[in-house]
Amino acid sequence: MRSLFLRIFFSVWLALAVFLVLAILLTLAMRPPISGLEAAQGGILTDAVSAYERGGSESAHRYLLGLAHSEHIRAFLFNEQGQELSGWRAPAWIQRAGRGEGHSVESFWGRLGLEQFLRSSMTGTDGHHYTLVIALPGDPRFLHAHGMPWLTILIAFVSTGLACYMLARYLTAPITRLRGAAQALASGDLTARAGQPGSRRNDEMAELVRDFDSMASRLQDLVTSQSRLLSDISHELRSPLARLNVALGLARLRAGKDADSALERIDLEANRLNELIGRLLTLARLEGGTDAIHKSPVRLDHLVTDIAADADFEAQRRRCRVQVTAADPCIVLGDATLLHSAIENVMRNATNYTREDSTVRIRLQRIPGDGGPQALVQVADSGPGVPEETLDKLFRPFYRIDDARGRSTGGVGLGLAITERAVRLHGGSIHASNGAGGGLVVEIRLPLIAGGLDSVNDGRRQNAPATEVSN
Repeated sequence: MRSLFLRIFFSVWLALAVFLVLAILLTLAMRPPISGLEAAQGGILTDAVSAYERGGSESAHRYLLGLAHSEHIRAFLFNEQGQELSGWRAPAWIQRAGRGEGHSVESFWGRLGLEQFLRSSMTGTDGHHYTLVIALPGDPRFLHAHGMPWLTILIAFVSTGLACYMLARYLTAPITRLRGAAQALASGDLTARAGQPGSRRNDEMAELVRDFDSMASRLQDLVTSQSRLLSDISHELRSPLARLNVALGLARLRAGKDADSALERIDLEANRLNELIGRLLTLARLEGGTDAIHKSPVRLDHLVTDIAADADFEAQRRRCRVQVTAADPCIVLGDATLLHSAIENVMRNATNYTREDSTVRIRLQRIPGDGGPQALVQVADSGPGVPEETLDKLFRPFYRIDDARGRSTGGVGLGLAITERAVRLHGGSIHASNGAGGGLVVEIRLPLIAGGLDSVNDGRRQNAPATEVSN
């Protein structure tokens, strides 16, 4: 706390100092010139005293009144007891000046005061001591016009605003960098950092930035090691699986018919394990970031209709239909094979869980987005849906709502996880919700690109790798 406390403390005092300096400068700059009055005040005093000695208060009054009319100078004559001799009704601050109180404008403190006056004294021919007080032209309380300190408030506003702006920039600069780095981390950029190279800050905010960067580095190491582990294990399993398939083929040749059922079971489980390894490799590749994919313009409407046609053919075994209700022309920048696998996973997941004799409805629409037009792929089934508290977990690797569903469909919980990462690498988003009339609705949003439809990879009949078909 000590570092930020000292900066805030000194910022407050800086604001006060700036306010004081500005007030002094404006006060000095806006005071009227008094050099002429300073030169003339001696003669005015002599003439006023002479008039009083000749004709008393009435003569002094006529002289000072004429001076006010001709020279626009308000002057007051006082005796040694502080009494005004010309009959003027002197303000209280003038009376105090006549008694010798306060600082005249000749002094430094007098020029900074609100009540500006010149004061001079002499001894008359009658032996009495006389004091002349001249009120400077203009309103001596110009800083407090109409009883409200508008100029003082303006000076205070400017000075405190400047100090607060500097303090706010100092405090919010690392917060802004932290926010940007956190958003980059959330979008999958594990190299994002909030610190500035060469920074010498050593306060609490700097410590927070360093802790954040340490956390980000640790996360990057953990995710990288996890992806490397998945990739290494998957590659290492491929060799024994290949030998197992060879041994299975030899066993088929040597074994009799009694062993066919057992060998078929071994073949089925080996194929499932091989598919699982393929999906793990795909997931590890997607975790590697955008460098793992090669993007080109893709006709998403062609891709969706082709996948729907294949899914509709496969859904006949459950007496279901897959119907495309809308397919707006859409072009996205992406990897056609990866997008094919991602959308296919969602469609096949829907056909596996929709009710028999029902229809899975597919919609592809162009919609506006914050960063420009987007393509919305909506897949809605008529199944039982999923509990609301599990919707945000559907896209986690190996997550299944229950084991019974996984066994009935053969899924291990990687299909939607691969889809989510593929969509995210294409700058899009995926969301799942329960439909109003039942069933699960999955929405995929992908940014569109501008341009014509020529020389576009429509993604049709891609030889997509084996992917998870249910979750």
